[in-house]
Amino acid sequence: MAESESSQKKDWTLLEVLQWTTGRFSQRGIASARLDAELLIAHALGINRVAIYTSADRLLSREELANIRAVIERRQAGLSVAAITGHKEFWGLDLHVSPEVLIPRPDTETLVEAALDHLVPLRRDRPAESIPTDERILDVATGSGAIALALKKQRPHASVLATDQSQPAIAIARGNAERLRLAVEFFVGDLLGALPPETAPFDLIAANLPYIPTGDIAGLPPEVRAEPHEALDGGADGLDLVRRLIVEAPRRLKTGGSLVLELGEGQADRVATLLGISGFNQVGTRADLAGIVRVVFGRKGNDP
Repeated sequence: MAESESSQKKDWTLLEVLQWTTGRFSQRGIASARLDAELLIAHALGINRVAIYTSADRLLSREELANIRAVIERRQAGLSVAAITGHKEFWGLDLHVSPEVLIPRPDTETLVEAALDHLVPLRRDRPAESIPTDERILDVATGSGAIALALKKQRPHASVLATDQSQPAIAIARGNAERLRLAVEFFVGDLLGALPPETAPFDLIAANLPYIPTGDIAGLPPEVRAEPHEALDGGADGLDLVRRLIVEAPRRLKTGGSLVLELGEGQADRVATLLGISGFNQVGTRADLAGIVRVVFGRKGNDP
């Protein structure tokens, strides 16, 4: 609530603050107004969302109201909930995030699903015979580590590696891996150049590279523009790094290994063509829950 309003009204209950905040966010055009209000109030008070309702009639102190007011102002200034709280859930994992990394989106879970479909299925009826003992997975431009950690969670037997050109991002990703007790090996550097030359080839390379055209960045929502520019800007048509990875990936993939890429709306056909030119076969796409083609993939053919 605004300073003047909190001064005029002496006593506020948790439920009243939630209702006021939800209305304020709705007026500002925030689509998930109620959820954002719950998450931010819970964060400001150091409680969980359920406690807002189980203690709905509790009167808040002036200090608590000031803490809530501070997070409301940051959200209205254009910061995302994750940027304010420092947490984001992805694939059931509670990830720490910071201004140095792109906030993981639910859309990116489509990439994880597609990646898992390209690995050898794990047979629940005969698990000992179905688990590949030498499976190797690489996540390029890992950011917070979201993709690498989600894949490691689903494929605990696999060797999972991840790269990013940002040292601060790698520090965040490594911290997430240690806290979640998921063994992922991290390397700092540009795309595949971050890997030691002797690194064995991979069964799968996954990447959510910057894919927003430079000219479109100014029109993004404020909470997106607040994220690292280098994690958003994909060049004139958004595909600068995607092109490079498609060319570089075959030498790092096993024969029959897959490259799985997340893209922006309207980029799939161009990227599918690029995969074909680079010798990938079984090229295909996958749409997200909104029906937007979000992922393009292909398998490496036989070596010449």
